[in-house]
Amino acid sequence: MNKEAHMAHIVLLGDSIFDNAPYVPPGTEVQARLRALPRRPHRVSLLARDGSVMADMAAQVARLRELPVPADWLVVSCGGNDVLGLVGAMHGPVGTVLEAADLLAQWQAGFRQAYRDMLDLLLAQGIPVAVATIYDAVPGLSAGLRTALAPFNDVILREAVLRALPVLDLRVVCSEPGDYASCSPIEPSEQGGNKIAAAIGELVHAHPLSAPRTRVYGAAPR
Repeated sequence: MNKEAHMAHIVLLGDSIFDNAPYVPPGTEVQARLRALPRRPHRVSLLARDGSVMADMAAQVARLRELPVPADWLVVSCGGNDVLGLVGAMHGPVGTVLEAADLLAQWQAGFRQAYRDMLDLLLAQGIPVAVATIYDAVPGLSAGLRTALAPFNDVILREAVLRALPVLDLRVVCSEPGDYASCSPIEPSEQGGNKIAAAIGELVHAHPLSAPRTRVYGAAPR
């Protein structure tokens, strides 16, 4: 039997966390590293696009029907650019800490609805889905902005638990300065891409599809 028949076909959806080729040397991007994992070869299709937000996911999902081989897994990293769009507002003045918390709660509510809609769309495809958190160890990121990311990651984790989906926790995977590209520190570097690919490979290999449940995956064993 053809060896490729045993390969898991992983489709990467979302933003530049997976579509990081412009920021790293050729052949070191996430999809290339995922294809080349030792002892765990995968067929990989990249539908993620740099700069995408959750509203762009419908167009990416529509491209699933164009793939020559059906997907075995949909792995999505999306939402970071939606939060990035709020950074300007986060620098605005407020009167009290509670007022700031109320603003975060409003933004979180909008994020939650968009994330729920995105997950509903993905799950409607009838293909196993894994979601990724938003990493928070970006060099130069202030402690305040790192803390402000927490409510949005809470949405991702909570919605994954409600749907018994596995989670790729990029906060754990990309925890070192070297995991981020020098030319654009919000993108994964060659090192970060290696770690992300290894963690995706571990998730796809280890996650039990026969008994759906949420399990959080971080850095894969080395």
